[in-house]
Amino acid sequence: MRRIGLTGGIGSGKSTVAGMLVQRGAALIDTDAIARSLTLPGGRAMAPIAAQFGPDVVQADGALNRDRMRQIVFQDASAKRRLEGILHPLIGLACDHQAAQAEGHDVVVFDVPLLVESGRWRARVDRVLVVDATEATQSGRVMVRSGWSAEAVQAVIVQQASREARRAAADAVIFNEGLSLAQLDAEVDALWQQWVGAYAP
Repeated sequence: MRRIGLTGGIGSGKSTVAGMLVQRGAALIDTDAIARSLTLPGGRAMAPIAAQFGPDVVQADGALNRDRMRQIVFQDASAKRRLEGILHPLIGLACDHQAAQAEGHDVVVFDVPLLVESGRWRARVDRVLVVDATEATQSGRVMVRSGWSAEAVQAVIVQQASREARRAAADAVIFNEGLSLAQLDAEVDALWQQWVGAYAP
């Protein structure tokens, strides 16, 4: 089994690329989806989060109040580190479990938005694929997709690794700027052929 780490800034098109890799036979492990499951009502992260940050980050149904949590971590870098200290070990355990369940696949893709920021993922994967786009394109896509203001998108972008840092960590970069879906799919296909062929014994 070969492991590919997939990352990119918000609005880069990373999730679209992930879907294209799955269409080619990869198993996908989505760390954002894992994080969401950990913060649903009854999720394993909710008790330690409530103990660390107080009851106002917990909704009436027991799920994480994401808007309130986002406000806290954007205003306080230490709060961000404390939240990550709770979530990252639990996400790591879930990733290991899901990878063990993907034994029938030759390729496993770990979709990790904060792959570069975490500092731990490089050693856990064989290759890193970065999906890149300009900040203006990122912002426009998220505003259309999620209805966020430009200021809200920019607040997320500045919390993430820079484009330069992500590109420096990459084994390959797909520059998803001005591409049709067909053109993006062709880029993914070319990389798949190169990397999966390289994995063959």
